[in-house]
Amino acid sequence: MKILNTFFVIFVLIFLSGCVQTTSLLGPGVTIATTGNVFQAGLQYGANTAIKNETGKDVFSHVKDKVDEKKNEKKFYAEFRLFLEKRINATRKKFITN
Repeated sequence: MKILNTFFVIFVLIFLSGCVQTTSLLGPGVTIATTGNVFQAGLQYGANTAIKNETGKDVFSHVKDKVDEKKNEKKFYAEFRLFLEKRINATRKKFITN
């Protein structure tokens, strides 16, 4: 069974490597070959297609963009907090000296 799975993966990689539109079937194909669970593979393909139709990006690009967006948001809030702390401290110093 392990040899059959290995041959299937090699076959898929060789014959579908140049086809961009059929690479969406590569993940579910490997899932079927390794687990034998057709329902899980169908669900995976459906989720990938839904994300592609909704965002126009593949799953990995979409996840990467969301992670980068969260990093930028955290960075902005950290910089904004430092700015506010500096302004508050400067204002306190002015009130103390007056």
